[in-house]
Amino acid sequence: MSQAVTRSVTAGSPGLLASLDPLLREWLPRQRWFSGKGRPVTGFSLVAATEMLPGDRKLGLYHLLVRAHQPLAPVHGTVPHPGDCYQLLIGVREALPPRLAPALIGHVHEGPLAGRTVYDALYDPRPAEVILEALRTRARIGGLRFERRDEIRPDLVPRVVTAEQSNSSVVYGDTFILKLLRRVLPGVNPDLELPLALAEEGCSQVPPPTAWMTAELDGESYVLGVLQPFVQGASDGWELALRELAKGEDFGAEARALGRATAEVHTALAHALPTVTLGHMQLEILVNGMTERLESAAQAVPALGPYVPGLRSAFEALADLAAEGRTWTAQRIHGDLHLGQCLRSASGQWWLIDFEGEPAKPLAERRMAQPVVRDVAGMLRSFDYAAHSAGGPPAPEWAEACRAAYCTGYAEVSGSDPRTDPVLLRAYETDKAIYEVLYEARHRPDWLPVPMSAVHRLAAPDTA
Repeated sequence: MSQAVTRSVTAGSPGLLASLDPLLREWLPRQRWFSGKGRPVTGFSLVAATEMLPGDRKLGLYHLLVRAHQPLAPVHGTVPHPGDCYQLLIGVREALPPRLAPALIGHVHEGPLAGRTVYDALYDPRPAEVILEALRTRARIGGLRFERRDEIRPDLVPRVVTAEQSNSSVVYGDTFILKLLRRVLPGVNPDLELPLALAEEGCSQVPPPTAWMTAELDGESYVLGVLQPFVQGASDGWELALRELAKGEDFGAEARALGRATAEVHTALAHALPTVTLGHMQLEILVNGMTERLESAAQAVPALGPYVPGLRSAFEALADLAAEGRTWTAQRIHGDLHLGQCLRSASGQWWLIDFEGEPAKPLAERRMAQPVVRDVAGMLRSFDYAAHSAGGPPAPEWAEACRAAYCTGYAEVSGSDPRTDPVLLRAYETDKAIYEVLYEARHRPDWLPVPMSAVHRLAAPDTA
């Protein structure tokens, strides 16, 4: 296998992308991880193309970085968006066997691949093995770089994970899981940066990176994927919470343990990476951003209108504390923490995963130091969502018990209960709920009552 990898070459033929263009225009917008839904794709430009398997007639494999061009409404004074860059692994065969039918992209009629069938290669064990072998051997293929910290067995059988959204994953023999980023950006990606830092700290609540793949292009580095240990028999935190709620089981002990795990990760991040102090000027910028998001959301979702004064008061109360000289510590955090970003192992240990942050935000913003209460607020909102999503009537008492248990567990490790800073916690919960209202109004209108119930609570004068 390693011979096939080492003799791979960069494939820069402009005809390659031209021949794939009509197929990708149909296929790409249908993928769950495509971020430009609702806008047509008008064209593609090739960022990089690397041939990872020899171009024989049986099986070919191309690694592509492709920029998708989509029209955007012009905004005065802004630079036109160049288009999102996507990572594609394109398999090439004469014909697809039935087992690969779900991976079909299409049949090529012209160009260097004319007469061949192309498909998403992650569904095919042989190309997936090529990726793992490249990581195992620290390969260099064109502009692609494969690195590892630990040893990797060469005989692990791959299987694609089908329940993905913003990225794609492959599990190798219940030993490793490779998270392949789909929408990629140049720069330091926190999904590799933070787990590496936590591994150096010996933090046991985050699976340590075993290996990773990057691209070096025109002096810039792109993180493309991260290989981590696969937590066998683990339960997704969201699914576990819904199952326990549906059975009428108490989730307080789990919520408390999850609070402890969150605090362990925050403590390790504060040791591993710099912290900063947020004073009046920094808080003014933060509060202005929250207020602007509120006003923008209220324009888009009229149901928010009656609550705007009460919600704005949450941010004004935080600004008032800052004006009186109050300061807060900020550090690196998870950035998008909720029950779905947590795994509970069969032994009862909680793990935090997916440190990418909110994918729609720029990398620089995702890497900013922030108060840890932002992560806490995200988890508290997640308990509220679970209480409305188990199939039965809403269970606000269950959510409140989980929220209290989570904060108690957090305080047991960190020494600081998030509830003792109610103004900061309310501001971040409010900001999160506003984001949820906007998201649900755009994508899942039937879910809008869930964040709106939180808005009703957070807008009340005595919330803090």
